Amino acid sequence: MKNSGKISQLSFATLGVLFLVSGTGFIVGEETGVGVKAPQKAEVLFDGSRKMLDEKWTYWEGPRFSSELPIKWIVQDDPVDDGKVVNSNDPAALGGKYGTADIVTKKKYRDFRLHVEFLIPKKGGNSGVYLQNRYEIQILDGDTTRHGMATVINETESPYEVYRGIGRWNAYDIKFRAARFKNGKLSEKPMVTVYFNGKKVHKNVKINQVWGGKNSGLDGGNDGGKGITDTPGGIKLQAEGHDVYYRNIWIKELDLEKPDTDF
Repeated sequence: MKNSGKISQLSFATLGVLFLVSGTGFIVGEETGVGVKAPQKAEVLFDGSRKMLDEKWTYWEGPRFSSELPIKWIVQDDPVDDGKVVNSNDPAALGGKYGTADIVTKKKYRDFRLHVEFLIPKKGGNSGVYLQNRYEIQILDGDTTRHGMATVINETESPYEVYRGIGRWNAYDIKFRAARFKNGKLSEKPMVTVYFNGKKVHKNVKINQVWGGKNSGLDGGNDGGKGITDTPGGIKLQAEGHDVYYRNIWIKELDLEKPDTDF
């Protein structure tokens, strides 16, 4: 970069860094996109090792759970880069039987910042990232509908144009604020902001319900998914009987007092 006194916007965009000019200098925001590593005070949920998979994850034993520990998801070589990945193609989920072999973190969360990287090797690859084991950020190759790639499922449009396609790594960077309750009743809906491959695609989306019924996650069977309860939940990855690879998963717990998840 030439020493012109100007910041190259292209360079910052490539790095996925957001920044603001402030008085005496720059305030550097959070990095997003493929390859971003866990910041200080974040917890790594999957580093490519079988040991971490078994230590931090388990099966979600929902209504049609039909697998058994140890987790049958296979840790294998990264098809693109060095390192290891985990493949969501659990044999119990053959034929798209979601809820039979989904994996969920043993630890449960309320407000958080989450980073997940995924790669789909074949057409139609299907999985999903669940926030609090309730609210799905969809992973589905070829689907551009409101049920499709990178949607807050059934709540937003699909930013499909940001998807990098089959055989390439993609990244979700998510900031989530859990539902709030007063006197046992829902007072503020859950809210989420999502970056997809470094681009902000959903900002402060209020989530209306749990979709997919009782087999999809916590509270899915309560009042048609609208009966959200005041309990934390884990991060869940969905087994749909497809090869979908995951790597570099980390989370940072937050306490978001105000209903704002933008970053």
